[in-house]
Amino acid sequence: MTAQYRHLMLDDRIEIARLRDRGISKAEIARQLGVHRSTITREVDRGSWQPEHDHANLRPYLRNRLDTRGPHERLYLGAQAQFQSDTRVARSHQPYRMGYDQLVDWVISALRRGWTPQEIAGRLPSEFPDDPRMRVSAETVYSWIYSPAQSHRQLRQYLTRGHRKRRKRQGRRVHSERIKWRTSIHDRPAVIENRHEFGHWEADSVLGLRGTGGLHTNVERRSRKLFAIKIESITAQATLDAQLTIFTSIPAHAGRSVTADNGSEFAYHYKLADTLAIPTYFADPYSAYQRGTNEHFNGRIRRYLPKGTSFSDLTQTELDEYITEINNRPRKILGWATPAEIFQELSSKETTPCCTSN
Repeated sequence: MTAQYRHLMLDDRIEIARLRDRGISKAEIARQLGVHRSTITREVDRGSWQPEHDHANLRPYLRNRLDTRGPHERLYLGAQAQFQSDTRVARSHQPYRMGYDQLVDWVISALRRGWTPQEIAGRLPSEFPDDPRMRVSAETVYSWIYSPAQSHRQLRQYLTRGHRKRRKRQGRRVHSERIKWRTSIHDRPAVIENRHEFGHWEADSVLGLRGTGGLHTNVERRSRKLFAIKIESITAQATLDAQLTIFTSIPAHAGRSVTADNGSEFAYHYKLADTLAIPTYFADPYSAYQRGTNEHFNGRIRRYLPKGTSFSDLTQTELDEYITEINNRPRKILGWATPAEIFQELSSKETTPCCTSN
């Protein structure tokens, strides 16, 4: 029978399942159904599943074939394959969200106002409650911004971290450690991870234009209070001096630990421990998400001091003004209190009761 293009129907899929059970090859199945063998290959790939991914009780009529003790050949059922096909057809004609001109205009306008994709997605339902076309997820906005078709708009410049390409969440492997007596974040006490205890910090550096110095930043994990000190160079000694300046200016119980990245500027972490008994834990290499609070606030600093800005004329007084503005913005995660308010409240208490936080 001559192969020709046509859509497979339920009877075709049942016949495919029957012939596969008899051990008939895909090429022979295609000849019997009168379709190209690539049609059968695609159909079986899309319509089958691994039996070890299903519990046997869900499909009692296939109990003997759903042995989950090891990998098996993928199973194909005509009725289930037809259901999956119908689902794909129903979804195939849904309009692409970012093809609606009014939505595109509104998203671009919000990006230019400094809104994040999450804020855009969250705000649309209240701005346009009666227009279902004015809906989009944050992930769709990110994908749209980074799509080749939108590269001419240069919209990534409006993101807090406008990388040239979207970065993967997981980090990369490294083959050596540059920091002596390094304690991994995986050895950090659980009380730090869940933010129940006040006084645990995340630290990092913000670079200015080459040769113009940088900033040492510290964020308290529970209150989200940000501290920043201008330093002439990103070195271990300058970073240690900035840390001592910060931690000697706050109550002793407000400084319990620091979590840092693997930059060489934190090589003197042991001196901080010797001087103030504040241990330092190091995140995995290239895993900034493990210090997400600090990375977030560094992004807020970049709104005042974008990458490539010279820090030569930046004074600590000017920097303090920026930090004050940041610390006095209400945060949803704090119940719309400000980091400055929460830090002041917790600093005034010698002991801090536990609370839940995300």
